[in-house]
Amino acid sequence: MELRFPEAETPDDIAIEAGRKLFAGETEFLKGVVAMNGLPPADRVEICFAGRSNVGKSSLINALTGRKGLARASNTPGRTQEINFFTAGDIYVVDLPGYGFANAPVAVVEKWQRLLKQYLSGRQTLRRVFVLIDARHGAKAVDEEIMSLLDKSAVTFQVVMTKTDKVKGAALEESLTRTRAALAKHPAAFPELLLTSSEKAEGIPTLRAIIAGIS
Repeated sequence: MELRFPEAETPDDIAIEAGRKLFAGETEFLKGVVAMNGLPPADRVEICFAGRSNVGKSSLINALTGRKGLARASNTPGRTQEINFFTAGDIYVVDLPGYGFANAPVAVVEKWQRLLKQYLSGRQTLRRVFVLIDARHGAKAVDEEIMSLLDKSAVTFQVVMTKTDKVKGAALEESLTRTRAALAKHPAAFPELLLTSSEKAEGIPTLRAIIAGIS
């Protein structure tokens, strides 16, 4: 029986090189957005990263772009409360606020979750959302909430498993099985998973190639 949501295959050399070139130039921070009227012009393809607080989103973006301090990692869950836009080549790379547990007042949390929903539902140039899931835990209920929102918004999303260097063998397989079971319920899910480790740079060339292919 064919496995649903298999691991993404390693791209060919041409695709890998296209991904390398996309991120070989300067990747610049453009702006942080706290309201829909602050969004930059929708004049190019956008891809964005979403994930629970402390899933390793900033580390992944830094590994992707080859710039250690580009996306600021925080030890405090929920610290990032803006939609952060970066330019890479001719695309926007977008870092969404972490969802789930947040060490912030309820009113603040509600405000940025509302912004998140408005952005995901109303941005026509958004081509794909990469939903990051910690490989040590697999998909959780809070991840399925964002997946359901993406279903409703008709935005394709692809799951990227992070921190795969922290879990091995049967524990990793159990996490992947849990994640695949969750994805099976969501029509907007792209049919491949990507396994990554920012620390070991595993899966990063493949992710770059996937993004270059979208743009």
